[in-house]
Amino acid sequence: MPILTFIARVADGMLLVASMESAGDYNDNLDTYKQQGKQIMKKLNQRSPTKCSIESGSYCFHYLIDEGNCYLTLSDKNYPKRLAFLYLEEIHRGFVDELYRDHGENWRVVVTTVARPYAFIKFDKFIQRKRKEYTDPSSSQNMSKLNNDLADIHNVMRKNIQDVLSRGEAIDRVSQISSNLADRSKDFKWGAKKLSLQAMYQKYGPLVAIGLFIVLVLYFKFF
Repeated sequence: MPILTFIARVADGMLLVASMESAGDYNDNLDTYKQQGKQIMKKLNQRSPTKCSIESGSYCFHYLIDEGNCYLTLSDKNYPKRLAFLYLEEIHRGFVDELYRDHGENWRVVVTTVARPYAFIKFDKFIQRKRKEYTDPSSSQNMSKLNNDLADIHNVMRKNIQDVLSRGEAIDRVSQISSNLADRSKDFKWGAKKLSLQAMYQKYGPLVAIGLFIVLVLYFKFF
């Protein structure tokens, strides 16, 4: 079953909605998976795959990206992947429908500019209802959904949570190194310019001084 569900903005990873199971066998490790889910959201960008499954221990994160928002859920590893993505598709459609009802054609601007985390937390009611529908993969309703689903998920990228998080750390380090190199480059340019000015003063300074001296002598002599 879907254990937790996050909706976040891809641009900055800010959580717009968070919904999770509050009882059962998941409580002991739920905080760990919540943190991993948030870290995944922070690592995403415009070049990230639009659909991906990320294994973490005996569980698996699934996410899809659409119109700048990421819809992520955590389920048992043996939960059908096709059903997990069908669940996310319904969450996506329900979220957009609710935003359209509340804000009309302006809903994209509202999502892009909202500055408060969990600004759309009331959508949790819809998520809770859908999670109950998707709890049992073998229910007649879910089996019917699987039979009617024509989407090809074989090409959905699969990753390991450690690879995702360590890759993000490596990217962060590269970004920091690039920033440091840029700062050093600026310092080097200023130092080179300063040395160039000093060399020019040393080369032409005496000539300028002699020229000024001659001008002053001529001025006092003839004027």
